Amino acid sequence: MNETTPAREVMEYDVVIVGAGPAGLACAIRLKQLKQDLMVAVLEKGAEVGAHILSGAVIEPGALDELIPGWQDNPPPVCIPVGQDELSFLTSASRYRLPTPPQQKNHGNFVVSLGALCAWLAPQAEALGVDIFPGYAAAGIHFADDGSVGGVIVGDMGVGLDGEPKDTYMQGIEIHAPLTVLAEGCRGHLSKLLINRFNLDAGSDPQVYGVGIKELWQVESGKCRPGLVQHSIGWPLDKNTYGGSFIYHMDKDRVAVGFVCALDYADPEFSPFEAFQQFKHHPSVKPLFAGGEILSGGARTIVEGGAQSLPRVEMPGALLIGDAAGLLNLPKIKGTHQAIRSGMLAAKHVTEMDTGEGFDEALRASAIMRELHKVRNVRPGFNKGLWRGLITAAIETVTAGKLPRTLHNHADHSTLRNLQNTKAVDRQWVERDLIPRDRLASVYFAGTEHDEDQTVHLQILEPEVCITRCGEEYGHPCTRFCPAQVYEMVADEVDENGQSAAGKHLQINAANCVHCKTCDIKDPYQIINWVTPEGGSGPNYQNL
Repeated sequence: MNETTPAREVMEYDVVIVGAGPAGLACAIRLKQLKQDLMVAVLEKGAEVGAHILSGAVIEPGALDELIPGWQDNPPPVCIPVGQDELSFLTSASRYRLPTPPQQKNHGNFVVSLGALCAWLAPQAEALGVDIFPGYAAAGIHFADDGSVGGVIVGDMGVGLDGEPKDTYMQGIEIHAPLTVLAEGCRGHLSKLLINRFNLDAGSDPQVYGVGIKELWQVESGKCRPGLVQHSIGWPLDKNTYGGSFIYHMDKDRVAVGFVCALDYADPEFSPFEAFQQFKHHPSVKPLFAGGEILSGGARTIVEGGAQSLPRVEMPGALLIGDAAGLLNLPKIKGTHQAIRSGMLAAKHVTEMDTGEGFDEALRASAIMRELHKVRNVRPGFNKGLWRGLITAAIETVTAGKLPRTLHNHADHSTLRNLQNTKAVDRQWVERDLIPRDRLASVYFAGTEHDEDQTVHLQILEPEVCITRCGEEYGHPCTRFCPAQVYEMVADEVDENGQSAAGKHLQINAANCVHCKTCDIKDPYQIINWVTPEGGSGPNYQNL
């Protein structure tokens, strides 16, 4: 802070939690259940709790049973018991039923809107005395004099890669606390910064990710079968790209449909958004949505690395929980129960030990890690293609992960092939007519909004690379991997015939951003740095 910078207002808490998702809210609730006199604050960058939450989602209720006994007597507004599971393999024209793996059997589970679940949890936290601040984005880290994490900085400011505010920023608020809990979800920008600063990922594999794109539809009466859970693998993906679909039948003739694609795909011309839209046009899928109406939609990334990509989850003054740590069980297609349990475990550890020290060891000795260890080889098993992956998954399921081997993950940004080494892939994609017809239309259904005069929150660290090397080597893949059309290559000048008369520049449509973090992850040069925009900006998801 320089001499001309005004002093920030400071608020003091015992614990500050960044993120009002299932992990953050579970941690806050459990902290107050165990020690009522603790002063606990939860910061949420969404305009309201749940506005930035997007997930499938089918949840296992066990963790919620522990957190809030009897919750089913007053359930969240979207909560449908699962009645039937289906798993299929798709070709471009056909569907083949497969046996449902044990991890994906959902008897006793519930289809929910995770955003609505978090909005339902928040008042229960507040009733215990937790202070929740929606619309307040934790933009930077307050470091104590000894270099430990001493809290967070809230405000509309530019933040450098070291987490310190830049010289030009607006007045902010510092929230100081002996313990900061990072529950930002997947690829949180403060979590990423602290993992790098404290070298928390030393000795672990690179984290790997997928991008999930989801829509909520009102379908014609009689087509919805409440409680039906459908998953598929295969088309529209090629055999070397990991991913699949989900269709969850809810109540009131509502159906949630989504598609998840691993971000280690190799084809620089591949578009995950287009793959999702193609899936909706499969002959066995399109009739469900024909005549229906899309209600909302959005995208987010998910952590897929599992046990071998888990970083250390503690550092001086701070902890990582939930998806910020990377606790999703990918073969089970579930992470909410892991997030809630990690929040409760962190709260129990802190109140018993009066410190966050030792939490990494406690997490690795818990049922959370045992669950991840059993399935550690399933995701990397698909690195050599679909069929090898299915064989590996079957072996790991039968042996419960007891074989004395651990397969390894590779960084997603390192996998794109150079254009010169890429052959065109015939994906057998079709002409489509279901809404949304393009990515801009999809942004509308996400309800995303950013003030036009705010600082662009997508930092391009080496702009010249985008214009030169990226175009030559990969054909500007950011213009395709972003599901919200944030990135465009635009001609500097246009001649009288409408042709480019000069070079091109990268145009960043930051107002489109749905905060999925795909660009931060998949950019092959790692020169896109996503930082939080103004608090309250971004998507406004409804029942996603």
